[in-house]
Amino acid sequence: MPELPEVETTCRGISPSVKGQCVLTVTVRQRQLRYPVPSRLGRELRGQIIRDVSRRGKYLLLACDVGTMIIHLGMSGSLRLVSAGMPAGKHDHVDVCLASGLCLRLRDPRRFGLVLWTRRDPLQHRLLHHLGPEPLTTEFDGEYLFKRSRERRQSIKQFIMDSHCVVGVGNIYASESLFIAGIHPLRAAGRVSLTRYQVLVTAIKQVLQRAIAQGGTTLRDFYYGDEQPGYFAQSLQVYGREGLPCLVCATTIRQRRMGQRASYYCPACQH
Repeated sequence: MPELPEVETTCRGISPSVKGQCVLTVTVRQRQLRYPVPSRLGRELRGQIIRDVSRRGKYLLLACDVGTMIIHLGMSGSLRLVSAGMPAGKHDHVDVCLASGLCLRLRDPRRFGLVLWTRRDPLQHRLLHHLGPEPLTTEFDGEYLFKRSRERRQSIKQFIMDSHCVVGVGNIYASESLFIAGIHPLRAAGRVSLTRYQVLVTAIKQVLQRAIAQGGTTLRDFYYGDEQPGYFAQSLQVYGREGLPCLVCATTIRQRRMGQRASYYCPACQH
């Protein structure tokens, strides 16, 4: 699933080609995504200038004068910049064709993504208003996490992956951050000290900033028209390395299922 760095990479990748462009047409081939694509989308968006491209959590926001298109890539979605005349594939569900001759195309084989439209403040949309702070802002710090975690019995990994607490710390990045901070993923969130939360926040910011700089951990979320990925996979220190030696102490990396997700950790470095 695309996480914050992948969505941020997508945002930065499409922005130069989309921002300031006039929408000529909108083609919706499949309306039944996670939520139905609004029937008014083409009518409302046609003729509008895309004034800004931004991100909130895992949502992409394409702002126009009269409203904002909200896009989520779901489990398997990707955005492609293609020429307007390029034939659509089986899973190409929505096209936004621009005056430049380019087309922003949403491909989503599993149809868990979404394309919505709102005339109101998008940050107050029911899917966005409950989201926690962005992890790379000053609002997100050790004291904030420490206060939110008091009396919490859930694991620290599940805690930092909760989008109500902080957005964008997905499974891969949570595992990597906890490894760097030396915190066992099963430790109860309420049993982590302020000092350790300060270390963890620093680790989260470092991991996400590095992932954004390298384009994330997947190769599927933003593609140019020639089908070449817009970025490359980064190297990971613990995630996916079950049975291999820890890069710090050489102890064998372990894997454990937590909330139907695989968690990777070093039993010696993390406690």
